[in-house]
Amino acid sequence: MTRREDYETRTEALLLPLMEEFGFELVDVEYVKEGGSWYLRAYIDKEGGITVNDCEAVSRRMSDLLDEEDFIADSYIFEVSSPGLGRPLKKEKDYIRSMGSRVEIRTYRPIDRKKEFCGVLTAYTADTVTIAPEEGGEQTFEMNDIALIRLAFDF
Repeated sequence: MTRREDYETRTEALLLPLMEEFGFELVDVEYVKEGGSWYLRAYIDKEGGITVNDCEAVSRRMSDLLDEEDFIADSYIFEVSSPGLGRPLKKEKDYIRSMGSRVEIRTYRPIDRKKEFCGVLTAYTADTVTIAPEEGGEQTFEMNDIALIRLAFDF
């Protein structure tokens, strides 16, 4: 397990009891370096959407727990956020919730000279995702080929 994975896993373990207490869902935890600074981010959600006040309440409680545990060696910025409209599908529950919804898929390398695909999510396994594109038929992608999969949204 890498240091990054360890930090994310330990942070998730601290967050899960808080999520249960508040009635929220923990969508994801990431520890990333951006612009020379380390960020520890928790993405949370709830039925009807998360508010700024919800994020603030979790941030205050979690900051105290992170200070007590003090397991992250680097200086970092802790943020709590909504997953937003462009919420990526990462965990099994995300795929279950999104079954039958329109999704966007971006691949690492071109497939039939394209790297962006859109269609209705019809199936998934641990190794594959299948969509029904608007032009008809079905298209299956290997998980290893997918750089990003998220709910599609139109404005």
